[in-house]
Formats: sequence, C-alpha cells, structure tokens
Amino acid sequence: MRKILFASSMIGICVLLSCNNGAEQSAGTQTSPESQATGQSGVQDDMSQKNVVQVAVGSKDHTTLVAAIQAAKLVDALSNAGPFTVFAPTNAAFEKLPAGTVDGLLKPESIDDLTNILQYHVSIGVFKAESLTDGQVIGQVNGNDIKISISDGKVMINDSAIIVASVPASNGIIHIIDGVLLPPPAN
Repeated sequence: MRKILFASSMIGICVLLSCNNGAEQSAGTQTSPESQATGQSGVQDDMSQKNVVQVAVGSKDHTTLVAAIQAAKLVDALSNAGPFTVFAPTNAAFEKLPAGTVDGLLKPESIDDLTNILQYHVSIGVFKAESLTDGQVIGQVNGNDIKISISDGKVMINDSAIIVASVPASNGIIHIIDGVLLPPPAN
C-alpha cells in the first residue's frame, strides 16, 4: 500500500510540476507586435552596443535618414553584422536639397532612386575618420565611388559634405555629415 501511495504522490508531483512549467513557458513566449519583426532588425538586445540603424533611430538629428532607410526597406540589411561605414546626413543636410526632393524620394514609386542614393552613403568595412587620406577613393554599396579630400583638418566627401562627427556602432561606424551625397548619373 505504501508503494502505491508513494507512486501516486510522485505522479501527482510530476503532473503539478509539468503544469507549472508549461504555464511559465507560455508566459515567457508571449510576444508583442513590436517583437514579431523578422530579420536582424527584430532581434531584441538591450545589452550590446547599438548597430548603425539603432544609433540613427536614437538620434533626433537623423529622423529624415531613418524614414528614408525604412522607406527603402534597408533596415534589416543595415542591422546585419557588416561591418559598415555609413555617411549619415543630418536633417539639416536633407533640408538643403531642393524643395520636394525628399518627399518625392519617399514615395513608393521612387524606391529604386532612394535605394541608390542611400547605398551611395554606405561602404563595406570600417573607415575611421583619422585613417582617411587625401585623395582616397572608397567604393560604395551602390557600385559608385566617393572621393575623400582633407583640407585644414576637415574631412570632405566628394568636395560636398564634411564629416562633423563619428559614432562607433556594433557593426561599423557612422560618420555624421552635413550634406547629402548624390551618386553620379548612370551612363
């Protein structure tokens, strides 16, 4: 009789433990709509250094750039391991463009042009500002090149945008620039 009582008790304890474990597991797997993103941008990690997209999202001076990255569907690509060098125009840089340019580029039918422009702001590899040299040519993701010039300690890209600051990221570096880089016309 003792063996039966002991066996029944053990089975009861196992059932209770497995029920509790299931409740804890299902509570732990509930997701919010924000955490259901797919791709690298959906990974939630509050402990590591931010990637280039997360740095841009956290900057009040780069809301236009973030909107453009989202419109071009490049969030996941720029959230990947990289390494990337991103030349990130500020909102003020975008405001220097002719009126209506940004709004036109953000339209769905302009995604190819927008993607080309954004990819012209990204290099594969990490190019720190202090390592850039006068006359250096760097290939960009869109297949075109940019040219670096240095004058009076200022680093310029294509003689049109100055690097005003640099921010390291987990998957590269961001150079904040005061102008928008426009790719050369297609031949």
